[in-house]
Amino acid sequence: MRRTDVERREHELLSPLAAFSDASSGRLVPEEPDELRTCYQRDRDRIVHCKAFRRLSHKTQVFLAPEGDHYRTRLTHTLEVSQIARSVARPLRLNEDLTEAIALGHDLGHTPFGHTGEGALSRAIARWRGIDPASEEGRRLFRHNEQSARVVDLLEKGGRGLNLSREVVDGIVCHTGTQRAATLEGRIVAVADRVAYVTHDIQDAERAGIICEDDLPRVVVERLGASSADRIATMASDLVSTSSERGDIAMSEPIWEAMMDLRSWLFHNVYTQSDAKVEEPKANQLVESLFMHYMGHLDEVPGEYRVHDCDAPEVQVADYISGMTDRYAIRDYERLYLPRAWRR
Repeated sequence: MRRTDVERREHELLSPLAAFSDASSGRLVPEEPDELRTCYQRDRDRIVHCKAFRRLSHKTQVFLAPEGDHYRTRLTHTLEVSQIARSVARPLRLNEDLTEAIALGHDLGHTPFGHTGEGALSRAIARWRGIDPASEEGRRLFRHNEQSARVVDLLEKGGRGLNLSREVVDGIVCHTGTQRAATLEGRIVAVADRVAYVTHDIQDAERAGIICEDDLPRVVVERLGASSADRIATMASDLVSTSSERGDIAMSEPIWEAMMDLRSWLFHNVYTQSDAKVEEPKANQLVESLFMHYMGHLDEVPGEYRVHDCDAPEVQVADYISGMTDRYAIRDYERLYLPRAWRR
């Protein structure tokens, strides 16, 4: 089936509310259409084949340096988000290819050591610029969703970027925060991201011995279900039925409240607990030390990260460090700061 056949079938099968491939806003740099793939299928393939996507397999989700092979990584989280998002887009007759591309690209800009690394990098930039790291401005100087868009627009392919469709980039930027995506497909990914992490973070916390299923709030279990599979099914089904009724992406109030209650409970009982945070001081020191080193040795930053923002070296250094995997960042820190005899 050729691209034009797929585009025609989209108009025959998809909802009028879907983002049609032949109606895309286009790319930053115009390109000739592919013979076989729609623009969103092409975007998906570019994301899967890029270096930033491969690095997700060695980036932390919640638990830093976990002892075990079954904890989520940023890559497995991304795949779970994609699966949930597509399962919602399909019955709503929305564009699965666009949904998948956004989901696969939504975390490409995440730092090593998860949100801990994100915060450390933001504080390092703030101190360099003379801004209070604890201020609202200081806390927002590095945000992974904006960095993900920067990766696909500027940093990949040696500083040329992936030149993705604007709808994909919009969905990537808007997967977190208060701004909603322009497409329904992008809005699905934003909700699917939450559905995925509130579910799988429970499993990882149970594996770490921090909580057990019986600890979960009773109202959450009653509304969402008594297992991870049940909870995902409940939230996805509610998202489909409620969105169908409203003509927009939404959950019913009881299910949304239960999901947000579960998220709040995880913050208080998992994300901020000592067992989950024991490695955070080390990660903070590591990221901030790497930042200060490279600010004093810009010549050591690979050339592909120095193509853009030549007047803002702290941005170039942040681009380089944020692209590191956990293990690469650790090895780099050891190379720079530990005597050879102490290294792993």
